[in-house]
Amino acid sequence: VIRPEPCGVCGSRIRFGKTAIKCCQCQLLLHTKCREQCPSLCVPRPHHHAWPREGVLADFAPSTPPLVPALVVQCVTEVETRGLTETGLYRVPGAEQLVREWKRKLLRAGGALPALSSVTDIHVVCGVLKDFLRGLKEPLVTFSLHPAFLRAADIPDDAASDTALRHVVSKLPPANRDTLAFLMLHLLRVSQSPDCKMDVLNLSRVFGPTLVGHSSANPTPLAIMEDTPRQCKVVARLLSLPPSFWRGFVGTEQENLVPV
Repeated sequence: VIRPEPCGVCGSRIRFGKTAIKCCQCQLLLHTKCREQCPSLCVPRPHHHAWPREGVLADFAPSTPPLVPALVVQCVTEVETRGLTETGLYRVPGAEQLVREWKRKLLRAGGALPALSSVTDIHVVCGVLKDFLRGLKEPLVTFSLHPAFLRAADIPDDAASDTALRHVVSKLPPANRDTLAFLMLHLLRVSQSPDCKMDVLNLSRVFGPTLVGHSSANPTPLAIMEDTPRQCKVVARLLSLPPSFWRGFVGTEQENLVPV
């Protein structure tokens, strides 16, 4: 395993460097120890095992702008309310079982989300947000625009790179664009908190694979290795854009971004 993914049988994450079993027909991925519990035939997976691959971002977005899923708004609001004094925000992992439980709870709740204030460890809330974004069918920057984001970030001249990135961001589907803007403003606030000790470089390393990902659902091992440093570069460049640019997408309807 190069890119950590959840086991299709037990749901726990299969970590980097571990050996796993993958079905060449239905792409089911599982721990070697979970092989005995695996269904013998390729069948549609039960709903409670399918939570990491729930849909594209637009499937979760509200009908009125800004088109940011309630789960994202609620997690970010909770993190900003009580997490900006925590060292290693988004880098320190939350308890895996609690992250899975809360993500499942939030996804099943639909619109009326349970309060995250009862989650004692703020790192669990961070984990839910990262896991939700990581579990989408395609990354926030989308498969089709992935190469354009990489090319824009690779432009040596900062001003030209910024212009190219603004152009590519504007091409994103509305829900992806609004959510990206909302997250960038949030991550900028995290980077500016001296207590978090999470500067732009640290945050780009954490969120590069999550937000940028790859240009297909099943990248080759070579593509994964080549993409990783460029993913971080894209997020670092996006975080270098002025907050006013991002507020242009979510600022005017900010009052709608209130957790349910």
